[in-house]
Amino acid sequence: MQLLVDIALTHIRGRGRQTLVLIAGVTLGVGFGIAMAALMQGSQDDFVGTLIDAMPHVQVTDEQRSAAMQPSERAYDAVTFRGLRPEDDVRGILNPVAAIAGLRSWVPGILSAGLSLPAAARYGGTEWGVELMGVEPRGAVRVSTIGEDMVAGQFEDLEAVGFSTVLGDRLADRLSITVGDSLRLTAATGLARQFKMVGLFHTGVVASDERLIYVRLKAAQVLAGRQNEINDIRIRLADPNTARLVATRAEALLGYKAVSWQDANEDLLWAFRIRNTIIYTVVGAILLVAGFGIFNIVSIITHEKARDVAILKSLGFRETDIRAIFLAEGALMGLAGSLLGAALGYALTVLMAHVEFKSPIETEATYLPVTYNWLHYMIASGLAVGAATFAGYLPARKASEGNPVDIIRGAT
Repeated sequence: MQLLVDIALTHIRGRGRQTLVLIAGVTLGVGFGIAMAALMQGSQDDFVGTLIDAMPHVQVTDEQRSAAMQPSERAYDAVTFRGLRPEDDVRGILNPVAAIAGLRSWVPGILSAGLSLPAAARYGGTEWGVELMGVEPRGAVRVSTIGEDMVAGQFEDLEAVGFSTVLGDRLADRLSITVGDSLRLTAATGLARQFKMVGLFHTGVVASDERLIYVRLKAAQVLAGRQNEINDIRIRLADPNTARLVATRAEALLGYKAVSWQDANEDLLWAFRIRNTIIYTVVGAILLVAGFGIFNIVSIITHEKARDVAILKSLGFRETDIRAIFLAEGALMGLAGSLLGAALGYALTVLMAHVEFKSPIETEATYLPVTYNWLHYMIASGLAVGAATFAGYLPARKASEGNPVDIIRGAT
């Protein structure tokens, strides 16, 4: 085997300039493929990580997975109904204390109960429709990043004043309100209260920063006229990847709709899969082009070394040995390009990780998100070596099938 490799290396060195150009092409294909995969995967992981931190891993609401059956549907065997008035549905999670206790008995994470309701915020002559979220401040900080998103005051300051509120910075700008001022919140029931503003938050999500208002759970229940009622349970798990299993079990236990973070962002995660497929397709196409170059060089070497092949066969080398020589030539060029490409890919990844960006909102500098995943190196290198080996197969088979007598005599 060592002799076959030595012969293959001798053939490769015989066309040094073309070999170097070809290896450079494989190197660039592998290197840029690894760098792009690192950047795309890094941006995806960074976004998903931010998404996981910003939202509950599992959210249980007072909705049903399917519409409730109406009384007329139970009483009459008809196909369709028109103009029916559904029964009054008092929303909210029934027996909230028992529901939360049941979840805490087996859920591997932290729970926080809340009451969400539409409301209107008014300050001075400006009024704005908002989503009022009643929470227990300490629990909300543990299941979300709201404590880290505060830009003025502390989220726990909600506990200091009975009727206090924390607003998004965009909403505060619309209302022209500052910390320490009081605004009027009016629920859909018509009940209204004055709330003191004790803090500002900025999540970077426009919908939240413009419309979300946090108050204490008891204050929300008073404003809604719904004592001891909740319609939202948020769960933060030790392992976010188990969210689907926890959501399925919670829904079966409580009978209310439970949504995992994966299901809530299914379209986005699917888009990431499509993007990754595109990335690897492009890398594969680049390496396929390099494979044609390897095919060309091995074919030329096969033609030039025809007499050498005839001599080797006359000395007792088998067809499999001749085929192995030319397959080894393609594989060696692909392997050399893969190793150099892996080094280039790592260097480009390190370089991109130090590219600095200044955000007009954030005070700290941010950098391009990249990831160092050995799988990227394995896939890119495997594609390169595979393409190079396959490119050398046809010339290798042609070289091994030649008749040494005809070759030596100069027959075609």
